Formats: sequence, structure tokens, C-alpha cells
Amino acid sequence: MGDDSEWMKLPIDQKCEHKIWKARLNGYEEALKLFQKIEDEKSPEWGKYLGLIKKFVTDSNAVAQLKGLEAALAFIENAHVAGKTTGEVVSGVVSKVFNQPKARAKELGTDICLTYIEIEKAEIVQDELIKGLDNKNPKIVVACVETLRKALCEFGSKIITLKPVVKVLPKLFESREKAVRDEAKLLAVEIYRWIRDALRTPLQNINSVQLKELEEEWVKLPPAAPKQTRFLRSQQDLKAKFEQQQAAGGDEADGDDDDEVEAAPVDPYELLEAVEILSKLPKDFYEKIEAKKWQERKEVLEAVEALTKNPKLESGDYGDLARALKKVIGKDANVMLVAMAAKCLAGLATGLRKKFGTYAGHVVPTILEKFKEKKPQVVQALQEAIDAVFLTTTLQNISEDVLAVMDNKNPSIKQQASLFLARSFRHCTPSTLPKSVLKPFCAAFLKQVNDSAPEVRDAAFEALGTAMKVVGEKAVNPFLADVDKLKLDKIKECADKVELVGKKGGGGGGGGGEKKAKPAAKAPPAVEAPAKPSGPPKKAAPAKAAGPPKKGKPASAPSAKSKKASDTKETVETELSPEVCEEKAAAVLPASCMQLLDSGNWKERLASMEEFQRAVEQMDKSEMPCQALVKMLAKKPGWKETNFQVMQMKLHIVGLIAQKGSFSKTSALVVLDGLVDKIGDVKCGSNAKEALTAIGEACSLPWTAEQVVSMAFTQKNPKNQAETLNWLANAMKEFGFAGINVKAFINNVKTALGATNPAVRTSAITLLGVMYLYMGAPLRMFFEDEKPALLSQIDAEFEKMQGQSPPAPIRGTKKAGAEEEGDAAAEEEEVDGGAGDIMDLLPRTDISDKITSDMVSKISDKNWKIRKEGLDEVAAVISEAKFIQANIGELPMALKGRLNDSNKLLVQQALNILQQIATAMGPSLKQHVKNLGIPVITVLGDSKSNVRAAALSTLNAWVEQTGMKEWLEGEDLSEELKKENPFLRQEILGWLAEKLPTLRTVPADLMLCVPHLYACLEDRSGDVRKKAQDALPTFMMHLGYEKMSKATSKLKPASKDQVVGMLEKARAVMPAKPEAPAKAAASKPPASSTPAAKPASAPARNQSPIEDFSEPEPKPDTKKAKPAGPAAKKGVVGKKPPVKAGAKDEEDKSGPIFILVPNGKEQRIKEEKALKILKWNFITPRDEYVEQLKTQMSTCLPKWLQDELFHFDFQRHVKAIGAMIEHMEAECEAVIGCLDLILKWFTLRFFDTNTSVLMKALEFLKLLFTMLSRKNYQLNDYEASSFIPYLILKVGESKDVVRKDVRAILTMLCKVYAASKVFPFLMEGTKSKNSKQRCECLEELGCLIENFGMNVCQPTPAKALKEIAVHIGDRDTTVRNAALNTVVAAYNACGDQVFKLIGNLSEKEMSMLEERIKRSAKKTPAASAKPERPQREQPTNPNSTFLRKPAQEEVPNKLRIMYRTYRIQARAQNAHLEQSAPSIPKEFQLDLEVFENNHTCASDIPDLVQHKLDEVLEPVMIPERKMRSVSPHFDDIHNSSASTINFVISQVASGDINTSIQALAQIDEVLRQADKAEAMSGHIDQFLIATFMQLRLIYNTHMADDRLDKKDIFKLYSCIIGNMLSLFSMESLAREASMGVLKDLMHGLITLMLDTRVEDIEDGQQLIRSVNLLVVRVLEKSDQTNILSALLVLLQDSLISTAGSPMFSELVMKCLWRMIRFLPQTINSINLDRILLDVHNFMKVFPKEKLKQLKSDVPHRTLKTLLHTLCRLTGAKILDHMSMIENRNESELEAHLRRVVKHSANLSGLKSDKSTEKGALRSDDKVIKAKVSDILSEIFKKIGSKENTKEGLTELYEYKQKYSDADLEPFLRNTSQFFQSYVERGLRMIESEREGKGRIQTSTVIPQHSTDSYLPSSSTVPISSNGEDLNAAAYYERLKILRQRRGLENSTPEEDRPPLSSLRPSVASSTDMLHSKLSQLKESREHFQQEQSHTHSPTRSSSPASNLDDLKKRLERIKSNRQ
Repeated sequence: MGDDSEWMKLPIDQKCEHKIWKARLNGYEEALKLFQKIEDEKSPEWGKYLGLIKKFVTDSNAVAQLKGLEAALAFIENAHVAGKTTGEVVSGVVSKVFNQPKARAKELGTDICLTYIEIEKAEIVQDELIKGLDNKNPKIVVACVETLRKALCEFGSKIITLKPVVKVLPKLFESREKAVRDEAKLLAVEIYRWIRDALRTPLQNINSVQLKELEEEWVKLPPAAPKQTRFLRSQQDLKAKFEQQQAAGGDEADGDDDDEVEAAPVDPYELLEAVEILSKLPKDFYEKIEAKKWQERKEVLEAVEALTKNPKLESGDYGDLARALKKVIGKDANVMLVAMAAKCLAGLATGLRKKFGTYAGHVVPTILEKFKEKKPQVVQALQEAIDAVFLTTTLQNISEDVLAVMDNKNPSIKQQASLFLARSFRHCTPSTLPKSVLKPFCAAFLKQVNDSAPEVRDAAFEALGTAMKVVGEKAVNPFLADVDKLKLDKIKECADKVELVGKKGGGGGGGGGEKKAKPAAKAPPAVEAPAKPSGPPKKAAPAKAAGPPKKGKPASAPSAKSKKASDTKETVETELSPEVCEEKAAAVLPASCMQLLDSGNWKERLASMEEFQRAVEQMDKSEMPCQALVKMLAKKPGWKETNFQVMQMKLHIVGLIAQKGSFSKTSALVVLDGLVDKIGDVKCGSNAKEALTAIGEACSLPWTAEQVVSMAFTQKNPKNQAETLNWLANAMKEFGFAGINVKAFINNVKTALGATNPAVRTSAITLLGVMYLYMGAPLRMFFEDEKPALLSQIDAEFEKMQGQSPPAPIRGTKKAGAEEEGDAAAEEEEVDGGAGDIMDLLPRTDISDKITSDMVSKISDKNWKIRKEGLDEVAAVISEAKFIQANIGELPMALKGRLNDSNKLLVQQALNILQQIATAMGPSLKQHVKNLGIPVITVLGDSKSNVRAAALSTLNAWVEQTGMKEWLEGEDLSEELKKENPFLRQEILGWLAEKLPTLRTVPADLMLCVPHLYACLEDRSGDVRKKAQDALPTFMMHLGYEKMSKATSKLKPASKDQVVGMLEKARAVMPAKPEAPAKAAASKPPASSTPAAKPASAPARNQSPIEDFSEPEPKPDTKKAKPAGPAAKKGVVGKKPPVKAGAKDEEDKSGPIFILVPNGKEQRIKEEKALKILKWNFITPRDEYVEQLKTQMSTCLPKWLQDELFHFDFQRHVKAIGAMIEHMEAECEAVIGCLDLILKWFTLRFFDTNTSVLMKALEFLKLLFTMLSRKNYQLNDYEASSFIPYLILKVGESKDVVRKDVRAILTMLCKVYAASKVFPFLMEGTKSKNSKQRCECLEELGCLIENFGMNVCQPTPAKALKEIAVHIGDRDTTVRNAALNTVVAAYNACGDQVFKLIGNLSEKEMSMLEERIKRSAKKTPAASAKPERPQREQPTNPNSTFLRKPAQEEVPNKLRIMYRTYRIQARAQNAHLEQSAPSIPKEFQLDLEVFENNHTCASDIPDLVQHKLDEVLEPVMIPERKMRSVSPHFDDIHNSSASTINFVISQVASGDINTSIQALAQIDEVLRQADKAEAMSGHIDQFLIATFMQLRLIYNTHMADDRLDKKDIFKLYSCIIGNMLSLFSMESLAREASMGVLKDLMHGLITLMLDTRVEDIEDGQQLIRSVNLLVVRVLEKSDQTNILSALLVLLQDSLISTAGSPMFSELVMKCLWRMIRFLPQTINSINLDRILLDVHNFMKVFPKEKLKQLKSDVPHRTLKTLLHTLCRLTGAKILDHMSMIENRNESELEAHLRRVVKHSANLSGLKSDKSTEKGALRSDDKVIKAKVSDILSEIFKKIGSKENTKEGLTELYEYKQKYSDADLEPFLRNTSQFFQSYVERGLRMIESEREGKGRIQTSTVIPQHSTDSYLPSSSTVPISSNGEDLNAAAYYERLKILRQRRGLENSTPEEDRPPLSSLRPSVASSTDMLHSKLSQLKESREHFQQEQSHTHSPTRSSSPASNLDDLKKRLERIKSNRQ
């Protein structure tokens, strides 16, 4: 037991992992007890076991495993974090528990799986179990199936997704193992319980015996729907309900089965896998379907039919297939094929469902036309096809097509169309069959009811009957007003027979319609999926009938409004004969009255009228014979009455009769003429108008107005016309615009506008103004062709009406109360209908015949110009037609093709046409959304922003006409969002985020977009992610949080956590759904009186849209569904109550807004300390913080302000802050009382991304802190800690304005909170990852130390400074500088003690610090400072490190650090700047304002003014300009050290154009002055390297950067070339350029000459000419050896590299030819040995054969010419110059030279006569030639004498150098062999010695001639020419030289030199020199800093390290390029 005691001591979690099983068993037992004990499900204890639970269940020891399973189960039941372990534990259970022999283990395993499901992890469990079904071990498979069955049985089909389970069932039935098959059978039975027959389809292919067994089992199942018996944690409410029902005895449970109703039967379609058939179509399908032989056509149709039999098809582009089938149906002569094609279409429609909707519009007309066929099998196939197609679309979309065939000549077509509609209606509900759709159909049916063909009549009856059954009698009756009783009975009889698909629609009688709406509305989901469950019952597009514009009088239907019953009677009132009228009148009027009516005496007539009036007043409505009475009034003299009093009475009586009686149109027609005649009468006019108004009320205004206006305009009396129009204008306001037939008036109004009488014109314009109130902009379209003067008057009138809302109608609604509820909806519909129909009133042209096939083929032509022509024609057709009908022929497909045209101009043109179509077609555009609208969305993915913008505006124009519903229905939108195109995604999401908040309901299909929305939240593109986050709340507003969070379960765990977090955030800012329009509110005043309650409750309800649809109650909602409809614009509905509510709010807002709660703050502090509330501490604010703050604020702020503060819309925040600013001063006590809450709220704003809110918040905070410091208030720690850390976050904001404000606030903070307490917060801020924040915090710390001394440092100065000093090594230069400055501030405060406090720094950091301190010490005060100390606006000491800088973010970092970073204090006045820099001459003064606002100023430096530079040496305090570092001038070049020059040169290569230009300008200044130019000596290579680096930078970077102004680049080029020309005009300097540098320079210049982009710049040609000139100058003035060498190497490189342009090598060769031309003059100054070495190397790379293989023979010719010329000039001596070539015997060069020399010797003897050469030697050379022998003999004498031998050798060497062709042969011929070798050796020693020295000298600054690179390496120093070894002395000499070279000997101190180049005689390009440059730059930087601190004004700062880094980077780049 010794071991036991070991593990007994271990903690539980370690026991559970122990290798001894007993230890583990014990661990599991203890863990089980522990898990049962822990009460808090969120206890941290659980976290320890997260990783172990899998080991619990997979323990290898069976006994331990059992205990482990129990413990795991307890963990899952109790731990909050258990969900994280689901995947691994369940997979462990499947693989290691389900195969155990013990039943108990399996049981526990199953329990674990079910418990995971209970804690909401159903999907993961299900996935693991389904994976388990593939296991080889049948035991495991059986257990998995059994677990799945149990899960389904207990949790039900809502939680267990059946689709994947059903998918694997057939495979289980095929298993060899009986146990598996039996379990599968049980599972199938369980599934059947839940989804019934939906399971049959997927199982139709299993073994027939098994199927039969299943059928038997299925029959036994009870018919009652199964119920969920076990519930998820989130379903506890359901669980309680279920338990209550159980307790009450299950029977009553049925009473409450709401939830069950919603569990609509599962659609088998959903369980099926989609099949992809497009790729499986026969290859030659499209050819064969057009074949001549019908057998071939039949063959391919059969193939397609077989494919379309698949019950579910994969979505794709079926357009071509649908068109091919449509063509067969329409054109094929063989009826059998027509039937087959129809079957294929039906199959496609059934398999694709909603996705087929796009093609529905194309095929329906063809099928309908084809019903003319008589053959039953064809008709049947067509019926099946059209029925299947109907289910994929909506009635509205195809109504146009059906109505078009309803009056076809062929009776079969009419009959089948009606039967089709009858069948379609059965799938509808009252909401999907609104009046607007039904009305045109009913009109068509009524025509057919009277058709001659009996089958047509019967079909019409059936259709009407079905419609009546669906929407109820009440809704259909108005359309059946003129139908006689017999027919009406027939219709009702049909209605009774109809069985609706939903089977719920009983009670189709009279009032049943309304009551039935509820079940019917719920029915659609239950119907069968294709029946468009998503169609909302609120009429989504209220009376915008898609019906044809040819509806006779739209007015007649609305007239039925509000008095349906009576109206039906009266409209048919027959005209009575005069006799009957007399009789009826006599019965009700006194006899005397009747007699005197036509008396000749007016007084008697008047008396009779009075009696008449009294009689009418007393009459009862039911017994008043209106027609008889009015006819009596019309009796002679009737309306010709001459006495105005009698006339007035008459008119008054007409009004009375109309008001009191049942007044019909027949009666109205009797009197109207007379009334119109008197309307213009001065005395009777008002009575006439009253009578007309009364008639309008009785017979509907639309009808009355139409009659009255036409009568007025048939008369010629202008007074009557004007008054009629005035009356109508007024009547419209009183009655509203419902049902008005605008068309009827428009012509008369136009007549009136043209009238000569001004009164008529004025009235017409006034009437238009009133109509504009209701119609909006479309009204103007009618008058666009009027004269401009008139049009401007109309526009002025419209302008007046702009923004007014139409008054609520006060008349025409009086009888509505009678059948309130029955009619509310109907009437409502019309109110909007009026506005909606306006678009239908416009006269529309049918342009389908103008869209010719020729035009369509043009649009699809291959040539873009012809395509453009086609599009132009279309645009012309549309603009000419103005308003068009929905039928536009083949245009949609043609335009769709252009939307993905390769020519973007055509895409834009197509988009413009679509926009044009939208305005021209109006609401009937809806039917084109799927085939034309969705492709517009695709264009949003275009990479060009202008194309995207065009697509977006087109899209919005479409949505304005169609509303959003059509766009959101179906899968099209989600398919677009699925495409991984960042542009497409961000545009769609932005668009949805804008549109969704305006909708009240959305189709359920929006849910399909959610998975893609989640994908976008994690898209690579930041823009997409941002847009997705913005869209999240708008999706949630419609779909609800629950649904959206459920949808996250399919995500990967990492993504899921992220998305869920975002959902939480979105939930907080979720917009409320738009209010129900006013109409509803008005009808129930109580609702509108509490508008605030509405939005709050909306998010709480979070209804899913489907539930939303199933509430028919708020019907008016739909007005919002078409946000852009004219009605919505004008707000006919929805305007009033909100306004009132607003007004009421205004009153509330008057009081104080900060409420002082005594001791409120103290209470809150106590609660937080006691941990009763959350401590305000977070990284990003979670919901619970926001909620807590909201609750706390509720006592301190009024309700309205709180709503604004916590609103999701940022503009409300801005408003609220504005209000708080206004009240702050007045209510400062209360503000201080809730200061903690106010500050907390502002911290939340710091996490918003909206700048306008942030700026407003900072404005408030500045004012707040000013107020607090004025009140001498001190923040307490509780307030500070919940605010300052979040403020500090913002100091790192990227926007400069924000940082500026935050800095100002931090300054103020120190007045209301101890600086020593602010210090730790800032210290914390320096730990941020954001470098800007680190930098700013360090700057602030510096300011604090400066203003408050060292005591401010917390916890101790030492600790604080150590932490600050860490940042001196930061990788960000601004941070480094800030840290240095802060330490300097500390140094100023406490002197050298700082070095102790900061602890150990690295050497580099310490040197930086010392340097900085030295510099700051040297600065002398420039201005006496103001005395007050804590005031930071003006720092107390003038050389204070912390003048705040206006940080220019745009300036690259490199430059920012060039100098001391001065920060100009945020509020510093200009005055202060001036006083601190009094002695600066004007030219050098900095205008900071200008610089800050203009980043390009001062770029035109090159034209420098020559200043007296000495003034600059005066120590001056200049606030540093941050735009760009300014290079130091070469003040006094002679005193200036090399480091100054190095520094300026380093800036030439700067990445910033202006910096570079300035540096070049300064160098140019030096080069132009002869006395100063020699200062550049020794720096030439360095300068050239910097220059060609800049050239390379321009070429690769600047030229490609579109943001840069090309003028700046041109300026830079000009400076570079100008400088070079100056440099290469001075031979002494030009000769310093080494070969490698020249090579790179030539490379740069030639590349520039070939850069085509340069020509595009203005004056580009000029530039290239300058480069040409420069190249010539370089060739002339440089060291000839170096340049020739460089060109050879360059040619070699350019020939090797295939990438370069062939022009490049051509230009190099041109340069070589030029050099060759000048060789006669330059030969003496050329080192032939080096040139030949280069030629040798060239020939090694390109042997003769290889050279000849090149495309061009010029390189070969060039080389030959060079060698020939050299041979010609030097003769055989040339062979002596091959000393540098190793193994010269093998060199191809030597052989070549020998041949050439021989050849030329043969030609002209050995000495060619040089005087004949063109370039003859200079005369003095000839003279020297004569004396040659004298000089040489003199030299040889010296060599012979002992004393002078060294001098002689030197002279000989020099002579040889000067006359390389001198012939020593004669002098040596007579001497001994030893002497000869001695001479040769001596010369060689001298040569190598000199070369060594040369190198050492130049290297002190920079290696100038990298001659070393061309030297043979030490191993190749030649042995003496005749093969003797050198003697010891010679070796000693050689060693000495080598030691010198390596810097081991010699007095000159050497800097670290680059190693000699490697053994190959390589080319030293500038790359090889850069290393040495870098080390020097470092040196020179140090140097320069010291120099500067002496010589320059104190404002100069150190040269940048970053330039160094830059050079390093470039070096790497150059290296990699070279490789």
C-alpha cells in the first residue's frame, strides 16, 4: 500500500489523471461528490476539469470508466461550461463506451448524450452519433441508432434535425447485421410518428419486404400528434406547462395545443438531397432540340424528363433550358412532344420550387396560349405544368399574363385560364388574394359568365365560387353588383363545393370572411410548402394592382366603400317615368306644394319651396322617393328659375334630399346639370356647391366629380368652370383622394390650363396643388409638355405644398360606423389604394412591339459598338414612351446579358436603362425583379467603384417601385451573399442595413441570408466585416435574437463565440420595428396615446416574421412595405399621431434634465464596494454594464433623455449631448450629483465608431471639466477609475482632432484630480499595443513631471522611470522619442540622479539618452517665461521638451524623427510662438497654420533663394515644423564635417519626395559654387548611390502610386538630373565615381529613358532629352576606365537577363560605340589591364558561339570593334596588358588578340602610323616620342646604380603608366635574365603598393575607386614571368601590402572595411559598397548630432535611424534583384 499513500495526497484533478487505475477510480468518486456539491454553475472550480472529462469517459479500466461516466454526467448536468466539451466527450462515448459489454455503461453513455442535448448542444451530439453510424463495430452502430431514437422520442423533431438522420436510414436498412436493421426499423417508426408521410419519399427505394413491415408498424401508430417530453434548458416555461397538463390529466391538454399547431407538418422536400442535373443534360441537347426529325427531339426530351423526375433539384441557371422547353411548347407541331416538354417544365418547377419563380413569367403566357390544343393528354400535361409553375411564383406576378388571355377568341384558352385560376385560388388566403388582385380577375370572369360557350361559363362560375370561398362573400360581393340572382346562386353553389387546400377555411358564408382570416392565415405554412407560406397576409402591395391599366373605371369599385349593402341596391335604380314620379311625390308632399311648383308668381313658387323643404325635413329615410322628388324640382321652370331666392331654396332642398334619402346615381344625374349651371352664380353658387358635396357623399366623390367636371367643361361659361374646379379642390380635401380617377380630370384640367380666362387657369393650378398633396411627384409627369411659363407656375404651386401632409378626410366615411369591423380593412385599403393606384392612372404604352428581335440581337452582338447601338435604341424607345406597360418582350434576357458585359461602359448604360425602365414601368415592375433585378445585385460585386455606384442607384430606383418584399423572397439574395466577393458583400450588406429598418415585416426567406451574414462577420476584408456588423441589428430586428443565435450552432466553435458576442452587441442597438401607420392608431385612440411603450416592447417580443404574418390584426402595416410609394412619401397614413406624440414630448422636455438625488452617488459607491453591482471595468462594454447603467440613470434623468441616451441611433446621442450641454451650467449641482453616471455613459461612447458622437462627447467633457474646476470640485477615485482609463484609450485614436481634444481634457483633469493619481493611469496606458497611445501617454507623463516635479511619479520615481525607460528601446520611433523626452524632463527636474533612477539601459539606448540630454542642455532660453507654474498652456521653461506638436500623421515616421519632436500645445496661441522666436528673419519663419492644413506646401524648393546662410547659425528657438524634416544647410561648408554631407546625402534617397527634393536642392547649391564644390570630394560615390536609389524608388514606387501628384515626381526627376549635370560638368569630381556606382547609375538612367510612363507626364519629352544629355556627359567626364568597364559589365548583365527590354542592351551598346569613337583621344588615360580583364570575363560568360546565337549580332560586332580599335591603337603591346587574367593561355581573348595583332601587322608592318589616324596624338606627345630613348636610358641608369635603384623603378613605373604603349624591349634586350626579372618584379611591387594605399586613403571616408574588386585575389599574385619564385624580400613586401589591406599595419586608422571581393573577378556594383556606407552613416550620424548641437539652432534633431534601416532594406532588395 506504500504506493496508495503516495496518490492519496494528490488533489482530485491529478488523481483523475493518475496512471494507477485505483487512483483514478478514487478520483472519479471524489469528483462525483464534488460536482454534486458545487452550487454555482459558473464556479471557477469547473474550469479545472474541462480538459479531463473526455478521459473520464474513455478510461481504459472498465470499473473506473463506469465511475468516470457517472462523474461526467454530473459535470454536464451542473457545470455552466460543460457545453465546450460536447464534441470530444460524445465522440469518446461513441468509440469507447458504446462498445462496452456492460449495459450500465451504455445507459450512462446514452444519458450523457441526451444531457448534452438538454444543454442546447443537439447539433454537435447528432453529428457525432451520425459519424458513429459509419463505425465498423455493429455494437456501436446499434447504440448510436438507439440513442438517436431516444433523443427524437424525448426531444421531438424540432430539436433533433431529421434531414441528416433520414438521409442515412436507407443505408442502415441495407446493413448485414440484423440488430442494426431492427434498430433502423424502430428509428423509422419513431421518425414516422413525428413527420408522418413525409418519410415515405426518402424511403421509397428500400427493400419492399422491409417497406411492407414498416407500413404495418406505421398503421398501428396512434393518430394524435406526438409531444416533446424532455425540454432544453431554454424551454423551461414549456416544461412547466407540460407538467401542469400532465397533472391535470392529459385530456384537457388538447384544448391548449397552440404550440402544436405551429409545428407544421414536415415537408418531405426538405428531407431530400438536391440533385444537380444541368451538367447531366445530353451534350447535344440544344442542337437536337432544334433538330428537323421529331424522333431526335423526342430522344433528348425523354432524357430531360428522366432528369426532371428528381423530386429536388440543385439551384442553377436554368434559363436556357426553360427557354428551350418553352419553344417546344409554343412552336413544336408534334403534340406528343408538347406534352413531354410540359412534363419537363412541371418537373423543373416542382424540383426547384421558389427558385423556378424567375422563369415563371416567361413560360406562363406560352402555356396559356397552347391551351388551344384539344387533345386531352396535352391539355392535362399543360395543366400540370402551369399548376406546378404557379406554386413557384405569386398570383400578382403572373396576373398580367393570365388577364391577357381572358378575352382570347379561342374558348378553350378562356376556359383553361379560368380553371387554372380556380385551382390557383385554392392555394391562396385572403391575404395573398387582396382586392387589388381579385378585382381585375372578377371583371374578366363576369364577362365570361355571359359567354356563348357553356364550358367557358362553367369555368368562370367555378373560379368565382373558389374566390368567394377563399376571401368570403363580403369581399367578392362588390364586384358582383350587376350579376342577376340566378347566376349569383350558381356562384354560391360552386363555392360550397370547393375544397380549399388548407382544409381549414370553413364558414364561407356572409360574414365568415373576417372570422376565417385567422385560421386561414395560419394555414399557409401548413398548406404545402410551395404555396408561398412567406406571403404575408397583410397585403404587401396594397392596391398597387398588377392588373392591367385598362381597368375601365377604377372609380366604380371604391364607390362601394362604406355602404356596401345599400349601394348594391341603388346602383341599379331604374329611371322612373314622369307619371310615376308625380304619383310618388304627391304621396309625400302636401297638395298645395305640388300645385304651386310651376306657378307664374315667384312668391307662390317660394312658398311651395318652403313647404317642400319642411316636408323633406320631416320625411323618414326609408319612405323618401328621392328620384321622384328631384324630378319635381326639375319641373318647369326647373333649373331655369329666374328668382334667386327660389333657386337658393331649390338647391338647398337637393342637398337635403341627398343627405337624408337613399340617393342614387340615377337621381343625381337628374340634378347635376342644373347644379353645375348655377355653381358660378354669385348668389346661388354656395348652395350649389353644398348640394354637390351632399351628392358626392351619397354617390361617392369620384363618380360625382367625374360627372361634374365633364359637364362644366361642355359648357362655355368660364365662371362655372373655375368654380367647379374650386369646389373639386375643396371636396378632395374633405373626402380624401380615395378612388379618384385622375385620368378623367387630367384632360379637362389641361383644357383649363389653356383657358383664356385667368380665373380658370388659377383654379386649375390650385386643384393641381391639392392633387399633388395626395399624388406627389408622378402628377407632374402629366404636364411635362406644357409651356415652360405654365410649368413654372405649376411647380411653384407644388413647391408650396411640399412637406405638407394631406388633411384627414372628414366626409365620405359617415356610414362606416355601421359595419365598422367588417369594413375597416376594406376602406383602409382604399385610402392607400388611392395613392397606390396613382401610378396605374398614368397612360402606359405597350412597347413590346417596338422591342424588335433585330434590336435584341444587336444588344447581344459580338461587336461592342453594335451592342451600344442596340442599347441606345432601347433607351430611346423607353424615353419616348414615358410610361410603359409591364410587357417588354425579349428585352429582359438581352439586358441581363449586358450586365456582365466585359465593356464597363455598356454595363453602366444597361444599368441606366434599367433605372429608366423602373420609373417608366412603375409598380408592375415587380414581375421583373427575379429575372432582371437580381442580376443588378450581382453587378454590385464589380471591382470598379463607379459601376458599383451605378448599380446601387439602379437598385434603389427599382426598390422604390417594387418594395423590398420581392427582393427578399426566395434564395436569390442569399445566393448573391454567398459569393465570396468582398465588394458584392459589402454593398449588399450596406444596402440591407439601410432598407431593413424601414420594413414592418419581411419574408421568412431572409433567414437564408443569415449563415452568409455570419461568414461576412469573419471575412478577410475589413470593410465587409464592418458592413456585416452594421447589418446585424437590422436582421435581428426582423428575425429576433433567438433565431439568430440558434443559427450560430452550425458555426465552428471559434467563430461561434465571436459571432455570439457580436449578436449580444447587436441586440443592444437593435432598432425598433417601424410604428404601425396612423390609420390603425386613430381607430383605437388608447394605443396611440402611449407611443413610447411600442418600440420598447417590439424587441422584447422578437417575433419571427412568420408569426408576424399570421397576425391579421394590424393590417395597415403594409403601407410601410413599399417605402418609396408616393403614399409613403407623402405620409397619407402615419403622419399625424407621431407628430402629436412629438408635441407632447416637447412639453415633457421643458423641465430640468439632471435630477439631484440626495446621497445617490454615495449609495452607488457603497453598492459597488459591497459587490452588489458590477465594477465598471471591462475591455469592451457588455450588455449587463449598459443595462446596469441604464437602471442607475433612470432616477437621475428624465425618461425622454434616457431614451435618447440609450437609443441605437447615434444621431439621438448627438442630440442628447447637445441638450446636456445646454443644461449643464444651470444645473451644475445636479450634474455633480450624477457625475459618476455621466462619465460612465461617456466611456461607452468611447467604444462607438462614429466620429461625430465622439467629437460631441469630447466637447461636452471639455466644458464639464472647465465647470468642475471652476467649482473647485475634486473627482473621487470611484469616478476617476471608471472614466480615466477609457479616456486614455482615446488618446491613441488615429484621428488628430480627437487626440487634440483628449489631450486638452487630460490637461484639465489635473485641476480636478491630483496629478499624482493621474500618473498611474497614464503609466498603464503606456502598456498598450497601440503605438500612438504609448507615445501620447509618455508625452503626457513628461508634461506632468515638467509641471509638477518628480513627486508626481507614482509609486516611486525609480519604479516609474524604469518603466518609462523601457520604451527607449521601443520599435516605434515616435514612442522612443517620447520616452527620451520624458526622461529628459525628469533630468531637468532632478539632474544626474536620473541615471540612478532609470536603472540599466543597453549601450545603444544609453547613448541615445545622453545625446538627447546633451542637446537639451545646450538650448538657451529664447523668451522669458510666464511665472505661473501649473499652467501648461505655456510651458515654464522655454527649452521645455514638451511644446505640444500638431502631430501630422501623414508625415512618414522616418521624417518625423529627423529632428527634436516639438509638440505645439493644443491651445498655444500664435502670439506665444512669435514671442518665443523673435530674431528669426522673415524667410525662415514657420507658418504652422499653413503647414498643418497643407501637406504639400514648400515642395517647389529647387528655385532656392540665395540667403546669407550665416544667420542660421544664431541659436534660435523655432517651434519645429512637423511636415518634413529640413536638411541642414551646408552653412559653412569648410567647417562642416563630413557627417553633415553624409546626412544630407542620406536624405536624397528618402521615400518622401519633398525631403529628397530639399536635400538635392542643398547639394545643388554646393555644386554650383566652385569654391564649395570640393567639399563634395570623397562623397561622390555615396551621393550617386543615393541618387540611383531614389531613381529606383521613383521607378518602382512613386510612378505606380496614383495618389502622388505626377508634377511632384517630375520636379524630383528634374532636381536629380540637374544635380547630375552639375556634378558631371566638374571633371575632378566626376572622375571620383567608381566603376560599380557608374554601372548602377547608367542602369538607372537608361531605365528612365525607356520608361514609357514618363512620356505621359507633362514635359516628359523634355525630361528624356535632359537624360540623354546627362548620359553623354557621364560618358565624357567620368574616369574612362571605370565607365568603359561599367558599360561592359552592364551589357553582360543585360544580355544575361531575359526580363529586360531589348532596347536596354541596344542603348548600352550605343554608349559603348560612343566610347569606342573617342578611344584615340582617351586611350592613354585608360587602364588597359582592367578593360581586358572585363572583356575576358565577358567572353567567359558569352563565348563566341553563344554570342553568335543571340537574336542580334550587334553585341558580337561591338566587342570585335572594341578589341580591333584597342589593337589598332596599341599594337602588339596589347598582349602585355593581360596581367590580370588568370590562366591567360585558356582565355579566348588572348587567342583573339593574337589573331588581330598578326593581321594588322601583316597589313602595315608592326608600327602602324598613328599620325594618319583621325584622332592624332597631341603635338607635345610627338615631341616626347622623339626624346623617349633619352629618358628611358636615364631611368635604366638609375635602376642600375645601387643608391637610386628604388627611385629608378618608381620613375619607370610612372613613365609606363603615362605611356602605356612605351616599348622597353630594346633596353632590356641586352641585360641579364636576373635584371629583367628584378625590374619586372619591382614594377609589380610598386603597382600593388600604390593600389593598396589608394584604397586605404579613400576608405577613411568612403571607398571611391573600388579598384580592389578588380584585383586578382591574393592567391593569384603572379609568379615572376619567367617562372622563377620570388625571393624572400619580395614575399615580405607582399605580406606587408596584404597586412595593410587588411588594416593590420599602417598608420591610417581604418574603419570596418568590407572584405575583398570573392575569388571570382566579380563586378563590384554599388551593392558591395553599401555595407561600408551603412557603417559610415552610423558614424556620421553620431558625428553630425554633435556638430549640430554646436553649430545649429537648438531645434535640429538627430538624423534618423530609420534612414539607416531604410538603406539596409534597400540593400537587401538590391541584393535579391542582383541574384
